[in-house]
Amino acid sequence: METFVSFLGGFEALLSWEVLGFMIAGFLIGTFFGAMPGLTSVLAIALLLPITYTIDVVPALVMCASIFMAGMYSGSITATTINIPGAPSSMMTAVEGNALMLKGQGANALGHAALGSMIGGSIGAILLMAFMPIAGELALLIRTPGKFSLVLFALVVIILVDKGAIAKGIVATTLGIMLATVGIDVLQPIPRFEFGTELLVEGIGLMPVVIGAFAVSELLVQAQNWNLSLEGTLKRAKDLKIRRRDFIPPWSEIREVGFFTYIKSAFIGYAIGILPGAGGSMAAFVSYADAKRGSKKPEEYGNGSREGIAAAESANNSMCGGAFVPMLMFGIPGDPTTAIVLGVLVINGLQPGPRLIEQQADLIAPMFASLFVSALILVPLTLFLFGPYFIRIVSISRGLLYSAIAVVALVGSYVATYSIFQMYLALMFGVLAFFLRKHNYSVVAMLLGFILGPDLEQYLRRSLSFNDGNPIVFLTSLDSLAFLVLTVVFAYLILRKKPKLDAIP
Repeated sequence: METFVSFLGGFEALLSWEVLGFMIAGFLIGTFFGAMPGLTSVLAIALLLPITYTIDVVPALVMCASIFMAGMYSGSITATTINIPGAPSSMMTAVEGNALMLKGQGANALGHAALGSMIGGSIGAILLMAFMPIAGELALLIRTPGKFSLVLFALVVIILVDKGAIAKGIVATTLGIMLATVGIDVLQPIPRFEFGTELLVEGIGLMPVVIGAFAVSELLVQAQNWNLSLEGTLKRAKDLKIRRRDFIPPWSEIREVGFFTYIKSAFIGYAIGILPGAGGSMAAFVSYADAKRGSKKPEEYGNGSREGIAAAESANNSMCGGAFVPMLMFGIPGDPTTAIVLGVLVINGLQPGPRLIEQQADLIAPMFASLFVSALILVPLTLFLFGPYFIRIVSISRGLLYSAIAVVALVGSYVATYSIFQMYLALMFGVLAFFLRKHNYSVVAMLLGFILGPDLEQYLRRSLSFNDGNPIVFLTSLDSLAFLVLTVVFAYLILRKKPKLDAIP
């Protein structure tokens, strides 16, 4: 209870002009990146990661949280208006929102998307603050063998949710784990795999991997895929005339969707967010499919269902709260964005775990408050104030935009450590990630393998050393056995009932 009260104290920190300014700036940045097709909140936080070296940890975490929520919500803007999801989690919104757009009800669709994002994001933040103390108590009960099995469970889930390409998921995750072994041994002060150069003795930093995998590779992908035929679509969208009052959904439509749909979808999104690597796309899809199965008007799905928009947007924004649970408790990111937020914690000397919640709640609480305020206030306020102009974001010159991003990415990778070698590493990982994405290998799986690899090795070796090298310890320890059983159960369920997106219009 005391920890929950301290979480509520995080709202007091938002009253500071500095912290409030970073939250609003982060939300606007996240909105821009989320609304621009090809750019995501992951890229926004990756580009801003070097800035966290120069500001306090509270403003940095508050800004990251607001970017996360804004990026998740704003993907619905271009998904609705030009049928190009600004973020992968907005795919199902594009199906229904653009259908309404073609009927001349685009503003109404954006209003329902914002309402779903507001309700889902707020519920996700409340659940995060309410259950985090309980999660902290449970985390204290997990011993070293159990921690190994938990990390193994996370890696298995990451591999299995990789769009059905299990073999490629294994390769990408293994590659990330291998990259993490470069440098000083996790248990002994002995360098390994440094290839005879002092530059690699300290290992490969998270910064060049993140900037290369998400910023540089994205520039290469966009340069290859940008299609000039989209210019006509963008011009038509830019000419749209939308009034602010059109964004407010009528009460009759909200009642028709039903508050149960919003709440149930929010709980689904939060639960999926806790699963490592699942992310907003899976949350939106599962909630959308569940809403369609229980809908009184299933025939509207695919033709402009407001219920479908509400379910998808409530779930993917609620997922933001759930994704912080495994990251803060165990250092296991729930999705790519929290993987980079984990980097912000590490950069500022904060170690994830139950002690973080107990001893440094004053640093974490403002981040939770930022999630809640961003969802409850900034989402509807931003749509009402700037909604008529949102679509103009996509008309910005791509050449100018990507050139600026390239400069920020490379300069940021250098400024973070003042090392030319780190900048070269960012370029190298960018090219590597580009080819991985080109051949449908998951860059997210590689990044999470890189982050979780040291923990996997550390807990494995410590568990074996405590038990004279006998691996039976992983079966005799109840917490470890529970996670191993959970791994098998999840693997069975995912492989047996893996949903296909084509099954839903």
